[in-house]
Amino acid sequence: MLIVLSQKWHGKLSHDHDLSGVQKVHTTAVPRIGGIGVIAGVLLGLALFQMLAPVGLDPMHSADVRLLLVASLPAFLAGLIEDFTKRVSVRVRLTATALSAVIASAVLGATVTELDLWGVDTLLAFAPFAIVVTAVVVSGGSNAINIIDGFNGLSGSTIVIMASGLAAVAMQNGDGLVVALGALTVGAALGFLAFNYPFGKLFLGDGGAYFMGFLVSEMAVLLLVRNPAVNAWQVLAICGYPVIEVLFSIYRRRVIQNVSPGQPDALHLHTLVYRRLVFKHVRRDLNRPWNRNAGVVCFIAPAVALCVAVTVLIGASAPVSLAIVLSQVVLYVVVYGRLVRGRWIAARRADNTEVVSTNA
Repeated sequence: MLIVLSQKWHGKLSHDHDLSGVQKVHTTAVPRIGGIGVIAGVLLGLALFQMLAPVGLDPMHSADVRLLLVASLPAFLAGLIEDFTKRVSVRVRLTATALSAVIASAVLGATVTELDLWGVDTLLAFAPFAIVVTAVVVSGGSNAINIIDGFNGLSGSTIVIMASGLAAVAMQNGDGLVVALGALTVGAALGFLAFNYPFGKLFLGDGGAYFMGFLVSEMAVLLLVRNPAVNAWQVLAICGYPVIEVLFSIYRRRVIQNVSPGQPDALHLHTLVYRRLVFKHVRRDLNRPWNRNAGVVCFIAPAVALCVAVTVLIGASAPVSLAIVLSQVVLYVVVYGRLVRGRWIAARRADNTEVVSTNA
């Protein structure tokens, strides 16, 4: 709230003034330093947990959370500096997030040692290889949250759904630390959503996206490390949407378009949903200029929530979770293919009226 109310003082530095980028859909400058708010929310939640002791957070878990927050600083600061300066490259942000993952590996033992992949698990027994894989997994997962952060409520709701799913599996396995991390992450994300959705008064920004992505990714790693009964496919199924988005984007840009994967474009799934589905089903309202921006999450979040709920309920076995992951991949490719080819399309004439395509 303080960020929104005080923006006239910091807006010159914190506002997203670039309204012309290919991936931009907002029409007014908005503070993009929501990361400060979410990290403050996590710290406040941690303080409340400690005040509730002994019925609150276990002291050992509280110490682990503090260590994880310290580990998150390189990822958060790299993103926050980008929010203020717009001069931190994707490579630098990914490197900083990988450093955060290495720190978490050192202080918490948060190192991936098993992925339920034949041959790979043998290599993961070699500590340096396991640390590199962990750094790639965590930095990639954090960047995935940044990639889907394109419309009001989308990244925030996805974080809430994924963190809730991971916490639910942790609860099934009696893992209090991951449950606590889930509660802190969900609480901070809901606080952010109060200002981001539907009106878009505050953006998560790179600092917030990398920080929250780091927390969710570390939840996933810790869930695997601390609970041998949890299979890697179940964790992947819970985090499926942003992971599939980033992997497909890399494939599309590098293999199909032969351009840098870090180059922004307007061909992400959420952008196609906005252009093809939202324009068709959500009427333009000059009194509510945010309504179409806010409409994207209404198409994507229910599908994400359904996949996560099914995974939590029946994904305890690796074959079932693998089937859920493959189903998500197929669903993504089919929906993306129809949208990018112009099915389910509502195009705009020059006079800004809508024409619904008859493509089948």
